[in-house]
Amino acid sequence: MTLTREDSRAIWQQALAAIEIELSQANFNTWFKNTYIQKCDDDVVHVAVPNTFVRDWMYNKYQKLILRYLRELNSGVRGCEFIVEKSEDKTKREERSPSFSNAPVGQIDMGEIYTNREDNLNPKYLFDSFIVASFNELAHAAAQAVSKNPGKIYNPLFVYGGSGLGKTHLLQAMGNQIKKLNSNKKIYYVSLERFSNDFVDAMKSNRIQAFKDKYRKFDVLIMDDVQFLSKKESTQNELFHLFNNFYESNKQLVFSSDKPPKQIPDIEERVRTRFGGGMIADIGRPDYETRMAILRSKTRNIPYCPGDDILEHIAVTVTESIRELEGALNSLICQAQLKMRPLSAIEARSLLKNSGKQQKTISIKDVITLVADFYNINEQDLYEKTRRKEVVKPRQVIMYLLREDFSASYPFIGNKLGGRDHTTVIHAYEKIKGDIKVDNVLNQEIEKIKTLLYADSPRA
Repeated sequence: MTLTREDSRAIWQQALAAIEIELSQANFNTWFKNTYIQKCDDDVVHVAVPNTFVRDWMYNKYQKLILRYLRELNSGVRGCEFIVEKSEDKTKREERSPSFSNAPVGQIDMGEIYTNREDNLNPKYLFDSFIVASFNELAHAAAQAVSKNPGKIYNPLFVYGGSGLGKTHLLQAMGNQIKKLNSNKKIYYVSLERFSNDFVDAMKSNRIQAFKDKYRKFDVLIMDDVQFLSKKESTQNELFHLFNNFYESNKQLVFSSDKPPKQIPDIEERVRTRFGGGMIADIGRPDYETRMAILRSKTRNIPYCPGDDILEHIAVTVTESIRELEGALNSLICQAQLKMRPLSAIEARSLLKNSGKQQKTISIKDVITLVADFYNINEQDLYEKTRRKEVVKPRQVIMYLLREDFSASYPFIGNKLGGRDHTTVIHAYEKIKGDIKVDNVLNQEIEKIKTLLYADSPRA
């Protein structure tokens, strides 16, 4: 694929316009400012970025998004890499070629090696850097078992969970571990979208046999995002036959999806049953302690990293995914590095509030204070060892909300409410969870509390 500088500039501007819609303005401005297509080499688009920090972040968080839009604009794009363009190099190029000052050509930074083009595995994704907790321990254990005996246990392995919870990291780590332990095995990591596009291209060019030969030569096939198989009848049929070939040959298949097989719509039953024929493992949302562990692991040896009070605020308020958690942290680190000093708690909270969803800027103290106000009781009474009915109910509501909406662990909740035993919290959570199904008044009260809690002007 060959693109002129004008073509590159036009494609990048169109891609940016689409990407801007999907991101918050703060994230878009932080990461995509001063970027451009530097060159296209062997169907790989090289995007210039201002520094290594942005390069690493773009690679880890936005590569798939960028690649998707580039492929929509030009079907010949096969990959996307990021290159650091040093300011002095840029200035020299602009002086030498002023007519192309908006699209200078930079130097390739070979400081780190990323995705291996033969197997699509990124060597930085390892089991050692994968934090294991209750929300993902089953998937992790299954992945390690497969790594030791590919094709002999849990075949296929089907891992599902919401976006940003670490599925790709786990699958890549599995591939790298198999590669390490079995140097003779051929491994290939591919997204369902890429597999489907390869198949459609093969049909159009009458190269179906070449397509079959390409994928059937592998010993381990790891396929990401198979929920997009929905309504792709021809691709489903080809995957079905590929599945049979792998299974009969004792070759390992690994799939990931954002939902379990039975919930993927519009796929053939024969494909659905094969997805569930081995091991199905889910990855849920991380609890508070895990979120804190992830944040602390990401801030080791990082200059100007946030203090524990800020990390706790992030862990409490960003609960949906590890990707969002890391995104919030890296936004703060980026701003701190730009300022060349750690951010204050006020600066950090303000930045998180402006760049994220309003409901994500709520602290545990906000929940306790609001519930106390709602039931018109003294907030301090909630921490006391009292069994007064007018206090017990609000306390149980708080425990329910902290568990249900913040995924806080039972011991953590108990500690925050006067050092209560985790069994007390479990009882409170289960009681409120059951009562709201039959008590319409209680259900309305909790919904009203949530409305106040997630209002446009939350407490900070």
